[in-house]
Amino acid sequence: MIQVSHLTKLYGPRAAVRDLSFEVNQGEIVGFLGPNGAGKSTTMKILTGFMPASDGKASICGYDVFEQPLEVKRNVGFLPETPPVYPEMSVYDYLEFSARLHQVPKLQVSTAVNTVIDKVALGEVRKRLIGNLSKGYRQRVGLAQSLVHNPKVLILDEPTVGLDPKQIIEIRELIKSLSGDHTVILSSHILPEVTATCQRIIVINKGQIVAEDTLEHLTARMKKGLIYSMVVKNPSKEGLESLRKMDGISQVTAHGSKLAIEMKSGTPEIRDKIIEMAVQRSMGVLEFSVEKISLEEIFLQLTTIETSSQPASHSADHSQGAGV
Repeated sequence: MIQVSHLTKLYGPRAAVRDLSFEVNQGEIVGFLGPNGAGKSTTMKILTGFMPASDGKASICGYDVFEQPLEVKRNVGFLPETPPVYPEMSVYDYLEFSARLHQVPKLQVSTAVNTVIDKVALGEVRKRLIGNLSKGYRQRVGLAQSLVHNPKVLILDEPTVGLDPKQIIEIRELIKSLSGDHTVILSSHILPEVTATCQRIIVINKGQIVAEDTLEHLTARMKKGLIYSMVVKNPSKEGLESLRKMDGISQVTAHGSKLAIEMKSGTPEIRDKIIEMAVQRSMGVLEFSVEKISLEEIFLQLTTIETSSQPASHSADHSQGAGV
């Protein structure tokens, strides 16, 4: 549905994005995750025809973004970080105007507007001026204009920025409900955002992709080895030494009565043997669990450790009007 191949955007000697290649399949919700200045908005502006690329190719629904921009725009709904709304217009009038801009057939405009108002839950404010709405409702109006022509692809740039917690939850649930009917690519620097809404994650840093996978696979990939957490009554020296000598265990660290047991990569499941050893050494096992790596830890590892081995690339997202 979305295909990007070796996409590059240069501002003089500086690269906002460098050699990006990825695909988004039909019906997927994919998170484009990266720190501020990573090149997320630049990529989205290129995909939506807002700005040209310096090199590379991109296509949406089989149409070349650079050679067939009008066909691409007919199939894409775009919500930039700042919703493109007119505060002096009413919600209904603005969405009707948007439908006409998207070339919705005249006889279908009213149906299209009423459908998207219901989908985005704007019924209570349909006659109100946009300038008098809360930020959450204005964000909904922005999302509605991206949906009014029923596009196959939605490109959403920081869709919940500046919203309060209740509004964030509402927008997230709305985006999740679009899965299947629409292909969605969503950019964010907010880690829980992609966890709550996306099926797959593309991590970008300094204009380059550093990881692309499901959250579960990224978690497994970033773990050096499985880590067990065990709480014992008696963290004796003898017991700790016995655990450290067990096959498959690379390290045992004691923090008071809590032990962190790090396994070597590829070690088969031996939690029963670990507990059995602790019981034999009279350590008194109180708790046993598997430590889970957080998305924050994955994000920090991907955007610091992995990129340190890549060629230097300086983001130009703050230059010449490029987004973050």
